[in-house]
Parts: sequence; C-alpha cells; structure tokens
Amino acid sequence: MKMSKLFVQTLREFPSDAEVISHKMLVRAGYIRKLTSGVYNYLPLMWRVLRKVENIVREEMDNAGAQELLMPFVQPKELWEESGRWEVYGKELMRLRDRHNREMCLGPTHEEIITAIARDGLKSYKQMPVNLYQIQSKFRDEVRPRFGLLRGREFIMKDAYSFDTSQEGLEKEYENMAQAYTKIFKRCGLNTKMVQSDSGAIGGSVSHEFMVITDTDAGENDVFYCDACDYSANSNHAISKLPETKTSGDWTSAQVINTPNTHTIEELCEFLKIPASLIVKTLVYIIDKKPVLALIRGDKQVEETKLLNAVGGIDIRIATAGEIQEMMKVNGFNAEPGFIGPMGLKEYNGYQITVVADETVKELKNFVIGVNQKDKHGVGYNWGAGICNDFECVNSGSMDLPKIVTDLRLVEAGEFCPTCGQPLKVTRGIEVGNIFQLGTKYSAPMNAVYLDQNGKTQPYVMGCYGIGISRTAAAAVEPHYDENGIKWPLAIAPYHAVVIPVSTKDEEQMKVAEDIYKTLLKHGVEAVLDDRDERPGVKFKDADLIGFPYRITVGKGISDGVVEFKVRETCEMSNIAPEQAAEIVITAVTNLK
Repeated sequence: MKMSKLFVQTLREFPSDAEVISHKMLVRAGYIRKLTSGVYNYLPLMWRVLRKVENIVREEMDNAGAQELLMPFVQPKELWEESGRWEVYGKELMRLRDRHNREMCLGPTHEEIITAIARDGLKSYKQMPVNLYQIQSKFRDEVRPRFGLLRGREFIMKDAYSFDTSQEGLEKEYENMAQAYTKIFKRCGLNTKMVQSDSGAIGGSVSHEFMVITDTDAGENDVFYCDACDYSANSNHAISKLPETKTSGDWTSAQVINTPNTHTIEELCEFLKIPASLIVKTLVYIIDKKPVLALIRGDKQVEETKLLNAVGGIDIRIATAGEIQEMMKVNGFNAEPGFIGPMGLKEYNGYQITVVADETVKELKNFVIGVNQKDKHGVGYNWGAGICNDFECVNSGSMDLPKIVTDLRLVEAGEFCPTCGQPLKVTRGIEVGNIFQLGTKYSAPMNAVYLDQNGKTQPYVMGCYGIGISRTAAAAVEPHYDENGIKWPLAIAPYHAVVIPVSTKDEEQMKVAEDIYKTLLKHGVEAVLDDRDERPGVKFKDADLIGFPYRITVGKGISDGVVEFKVRETCEMSNIAPEQAAEIVITAVTNLK
C-alpha cells in the first residue's frame, strides 16, 4: 500500500471526549471515527486490525473443534419470552417493532437463537457434543457508553455455544475453550489472566473472565490474585480471609445512647472510641424499584453485584437521602442517613423491605447498630434466636439475623487468599473474553431436548464462550503505547512495516525504498511505502502514531549502504544494510505463521 493512497487522517490533538488511552490513540491515529454515542466507524486501518483478531480467533476455534455459523442480528420477542429474559434483561436490550407491529430486539447476545437452532437440529445424543460459534456485531444500549470501543453500544463479538449430554461433557469443553482462549490472547500479544467472575445476565453456575492486565484508567474491574497459588478473581466474585480484628464490644448490657452528629462511620468511631469492626452498618438500596437493606461490618464495603445476586435483581442503585427520609416516615420514624438500622422497617413504596446481611456481621457480639432515631445508636447488641425485630423490641438488645446471610463484601488488597492464606494483590483489568457453564438454563425453559440412550428426552447441557473482537483490539492499545503513539503487537498490526524515503525527489532513495518495499511484499509482509512529498518529521510522527511495528528509513546513509531500522515496541534504532533490514522483518512475520 502506498501511503499517498491509504485512507487515513491523523489528528494533531487527542479528541476532547476521550478518557482512556486506547480511545485517544485510535481516534488521533485515524483508526476510528465516532458516528453517535457508543457507535463508531471502523476505518481501513482499524478494519485490518479487527480482521486479524478475527482470523486468530477463527483459527484457534476451528482447531478446538468448533464450527462457524452466522445468526441474525435482529431477534424475535417470542424466543426471549421462552427463555424468560424478555422482561428481565433490562434497558440494555434495544427493543423495536417492525411494520407489522411485531416486537423484536437487536441482539446483545444469542443464547435464545442458538438454542432454537439446536432444538431443531440436535435430536439424538449421538449428535453431541457440538460447539457452534459466530463472529458478528452486537448491540447493547449502555446507559453510559464510554472508553471508545471498550464500552460502546455496538461492538463485534465472537460467541460460541456448546451442547453436551452431561455436566462432565460440559466441563471438558469448558476446559477446551479455556485453553483455546489462552492461545488466542497470547497470539494477539496480550497478557491476560483467567479469573473467576460473576455470570451476570448470561446466567449459569460457573464463569471465568479473561482480563488484560493494565495499570491504566481503562481497567474496568479490580482483579484480585495470589502470587503464591493460582487464585484470581474479579472484584464482583472475589472472596478472602480477613485479618483478626476486634469483633466483640466491651458493653455489659444493651442500651440506646445519644450519638449526636455522627452521620459517618468515622464520626461514630471517634465518638465511641471503637474500631469500625464493631459496627453493623445499614445501607439502603433500591433494586428493581424495591427497597433492600444491606447489613455489613462498618469497616467493609458492599460489592453491589454480589448484593444483586443475593436478591436476584438486575438494576441497583443506592437510595437517595429523600427516599430514606420517606421510608422512615412511612414506617413511623424520623431518622436520617447515618442512624439507620433494620429494626421496624417493613415496607416502602408498596414493597416489603428485604434485609440482606453480609457474613461479616454473624460473628459480631456486643456491637453497635442504628436504631432509626436521629442522633442515637444502639450499643451492646447481639444476634438472638426467635427474638422479634420490631422497634418495640429495640431495648432488648437482641434481634434475629436476616433470612438472607451471604457474602456481600468487596475484597481489599492485603486480605488473605482463600486458598493458601497469603496476602492478596490487586491490579486493574479489561475483560476481553468470558466463558460460562450454562447448564440447562436455556434448554430447559425452551424445551430444547434430545433423546438419550434410553429413548428419554433430556435438555442439552450448554456452555457459552465469548470474545470481544473490537474490545480486544482496543484493549491491545492500553499496554502498548508511548507518548508518540501506538505500539501494535506484530500479529494484529494493520501493517507490519513502513518504508520511508526521506526525500521522494532523490532517485537513489526512492529506488532503494521501492526495492525494499517490493521485497517485503514478495515474502508476505504487509508493508506501506510512504511516498508522500512531506517533511521527514511528518512521516516519522505518523509512523509512530499509527504504530507500524517496523520502520525502515532510506536517507542519506544509503550512499554508505545503510538504512535506519527502528523497532517500534522498543524504540531501538540501528543503521544496517537494506537487505538485513528486510530480512529481519520477513523472519519476524514468517515466525507468526
């Protein structure tokens, strides 16, 4: 490709709306252009990168025994009703009606479609196991699209689905896909970590994410891991062992005391001269429009995905001060945030109030808790058995644990590994792939069955395996850049090398540059010849910004038989013979295959 013909327009400045480095670099280097919120045009350079990621994915999926197909982007409501997800998926599902007033949606994922395909085509146990995959655009109507391609509304994804006759078969294919994913991301030049994760809207019992490890702000999740063993988990799934701390107060009897102006845990600790580990903190949430109280130790934080899962919810937010005051009023109290407790709170906005406790509160004794009275707290309280939770019982100092007691806690670095007991570390990660053990979540409600060896119908045991193609390409930029531009891994770079004649008016420079260019093309190297009549500095800046892995510059040194050779990843530069420069690039590209 001649640079004079390449459709690319680089920018002098980063776009004003870009927050993370991949978004900034991809726009400035002429890879993508925003069409509307969360939707981008993939320009020629970006399309080449995406195709390379796709090809790597295809090769490894095919090698793993999967078969490619293509499913419709627009999906009918009826299938989503069969699975039960039409009403519960949330606002991210883009719904529409056709001219016949039939309700449909833009596919954010394809579990329903693939299950229907299997239902029609897999009739016998003899036809399984089967793994089917596609590479296609998806659409999720994100409430806040950001980070460019890392969290857009439209994106390209590979999704695969396996069908087995047993849990053992599913687990075997799950491991097969995990190994394929490891190969895929390694070939893409990405340092990934496979971590335990939450299944989210996809569902299923077991799931893992493949996270690109990065220290940049683009990392959307904390990844907790242990150097001493192989434990690693996303923040919404991580668990830990806690250090020893004071969990039993010194009060000899329960009482309600004045605690003026103690609206925060810190203020209450200072007033009572106690550690936060002696406080049962009550947080008020609105989940799917319903009120939920979360109880947790005062020195710990709620992980909201865990809370969502505890109550089977989809949409979560912390209640506003106004909502809390209204809740107090409805239940006969005048408390304000900072003094809230679970006792006596029964209903709000037409819904019964659900109370969920984190496991950290179970072992507390003689603890402190809000009693729904302004400027007052209960001290010396304990969990009882069969003691009522009504406000009239507040002075008894004893109350039941909620019916739901589970892990709600956000893990923190330095807490101990649940596997080996060593301190956990934390880093930031960008999710680029995920794998799920779905079981019969979709096959059972959709009556997707086969005949087993005994002639009885059984639902398929399913797995789901996704890779964000456009997300992977963007994530590759986050650890591969410097102040001058992108440093693409060779395997997914739009072009492997650029050849730059310093002066297009110098016949010798142009001849040598064209000879190198033709040699590279002859040996399968994807190369660009920068034949523009521009200053050398402009060409060099564009080459670094775009991120060509190798740069061969033909300048005045050619009279001495040398060209300047630059490796973009290391910024190492050397003066070598033209033939040697070409050979280095050819060898590197050949080794990719």
